[in-house]
Amino acid sequence: MAQLSVARTPAGPRSALTRVGYVMFLSRWIQVPLYLGLIVAQIVYVWRFMVELAHLVHLGFGGSPPETVVMLIVLGLVDVVMISNLLIMVIVGGYETFVSRLRIEGHPDQPQWLSHVNANVLKVKLAMAIIGISGIHLLQIFINAGKPAITDRELLWKTLIHLTFVVSAVALALIDRIMTYGRLRPDSNDQGGRPAERPQERLIA
Repeated sequence: MAQLSVARTPAGPRSALTRVGYVMFLSRWIQVPLYLGLIVAQIVYVWRFMVELAHLVHLGFGGSPPETVVMLIVLGLVDVVMISNLLIMVIVGGYETFVSRLRIEGHPDQPQWLSHVNANVLKVKLAMAIIGISGIHLLQIFINAGKPAITDRELLWKTLIHLTFVVSAVALALIDRIMTYGRLRPDSNDQGGRPAERPQERLIA
């Protein structure tokens, strides 16, 4: 009987830790309202897009606006679309990575990038999307560069901010590449006893 009581003693703390860990794992569902809120933001952007599109149609067919005005409205529409794509990436990729599997394998509309998405890949894709959005805003500034409201200081700072986004995206891509290469490198113990596996073989395994 003494041996049985000793064997059962560690089970209590271990079981409690297991329950705590399970509760912490369940806490990921707290993020669900955040992604639902982003869906609402997506609806707002769709409405904004339709308003701007109606304005463009009214100007294009109801008058003769300058080409610069039409170009700026079109760039605004492209900006809305790119931000909407960014939201989709965050909603779908973030939910898949941090909350739960979407279980859409084999669906004809499954995004190609979703099959290999992880936290690092998502960061790089988001950084590239931000660069595209920043580029659209910078192009709008360049088109309006002749107006007195656009100063050289504003133009310089927005260009530097865009370049900062580019450098940050390149740094994230390099870090992701280094980390991927580190995961695919054969262990040092394997080099002495057997030939090292190639990265392709490690991926297939």
